[in-house]
Amino acid sequence: MRNDMNDLAKNIRKVAFGLLSLLVVLLFYLTYIQVVQSDFLIAHPLNRRTLEASRMIPQGMILDKSGEKLAYSKKVGDSFKREYPYGSIAAQVVGYDSITYGRSGVESTFNSDLTGNNTSIAHLGAVSHLFTNRSGNNVVLTLDATVQETAYKALGNHKGAIVAINPNTGAILAMVSKPSFDPNEIDQQWKRISTDKNSPLLNRVTQGLYPPGSTLKVMIAEAARREKVIDLKEKIYCEAALKIPPDYILQESHLEAYGNINLEEALAVSSNVFFGTLSLKLGYKKMKNTFERFGFKRSVGQELQEVASHLPDFSSLGDGDLVQTGIGQGSLLVTPLRMAMLASSFANEGKIMRPYLVDKITGLDGSLIKTFAPEEWLTPTTPQLADEISKMMVKVVRNGTGTAASLPGVLVAGKTGTAENSQGDSHAWFIGFAPADNPQVAIAVIVENAGFGGSIAAPMARQVFKAALQ
Repeated sequence: MRNDMNDLAKNIRKVAFGLLSLLVVLLFYLTYIQVVQSDFLIAHPLNRRTLEASRMIPQGMILDKSGEKLAYSKKVGDSFKREYPYGSIAAQVVGYDSITYGRSGVESTFNSDLTGNNTSIAHLGAVSHLFTNRSGNNVVLTLDATVQETAYKALGNHKGAIVAINPNTGAILAMVSKPSFDPNEIDQQWKRISTDKNSPLLNRVTQGLYPPGSTLKVMIAEAARREKVIDLKEKIYCEAALKIPPDYILQESHLEAYGNINLEEALAVSSNVFFGTLSLKLGYKKMKNTFERFGFKRSVGQELQEVASHLPDFSSLGDGDLVQTGIGQGSLLVTPLRMAMLASSFANEGKIMRPYLVDKITGLDGSLIKTFAPEEWLTPTTPQLADEISKMMVKVVRNGTGTAASLPGVLVAGKTGTAENSQGDSHAWFIGFAPADNPQVAIAVIVENAGFGGSIAAPMARQVFKAALQ
């Protein structure tokens, strides 16, 4: 009998110890949720509590730089619904706000400002709503609605992206991605939008990865001058193809032989042979260093949610792969935003400003709550080299492959690109800035599966330049 009692006591102790252990684990988990994960969960676009709470107050407006409404709250019954006057034109930038499908874009990233929620007390749960504002704050973007709409219309029915930035500040003036969607119809059309094979929810400016093609040649030209592998007067004889042992052949577009040409002439005609030769002269170490100097391995921050560039493993590249990289092909993949930033480095005396989308946060009465100042991000090259490349890019537009981007009375600098694509027809590119003698806007245009950059992307760039400079 005594043994049975001892066994029972032992079993009770085991069960108690087990329950106590589970309680300790539960307490640790709750502490982890409350302390470590709380900020993430509070800001999560699918947090049902914050979604429901935001419906009970008029959220702040999302405005362009001139005060144009891009999003605002409209009272419907006892709650509020978000309205988007520009619809699909600014959809990927502004985003959407859905009680069922959460939030995206600025609606998500700056939700605490738009709702006026105090995130420092949001950990209190439902109690925190007793201390929140009765209305949200306005988020004023750097976006120019006129330039945004012009870029959207310029893309027409093509898939692709256009981004325009102020090279002196990094302020984003336009960010267009197509195909797009209407955020006013997000609840009704979610199934169609979310399953569309053309990915209308994807912001191609920051999340689309493409081979940059010949637009990259401006950077290779800078590297060749910086590393002194060529001078401005030196010429290279360019046949229709460059043979690279043991069996690789780099061909010119249309198999055209350019003969003896210098760096400026090679950039104007976009000679593959010339820039393939420069890539071999630079070698993989200097090529790798060039990409790192221009920030292709660095993040620009969380606000824009840009995906990382895909760079090749330079140390393992053969000569054929190296020249492919030097003309913007091979395994190299970058976002349109990165190429606009590359163009801006030559527009801004060798400096790249960190790109940003939000200018300020204001109260409903117009009071200034927070501002976002321009910030220098990198200085990858010197003012002298930036000026050299800038002048070469002017020649590209004046009498090279980029003439379709020219504007009467305005000096335009640019570079076209036609990037081969293993999944279909070539992508059309243009990067550049204007006015070249006093840069105010730098842009990148990518048109998927559209052919030649000079005939497709450059005319689109021209429209955007015109709108931005008016």
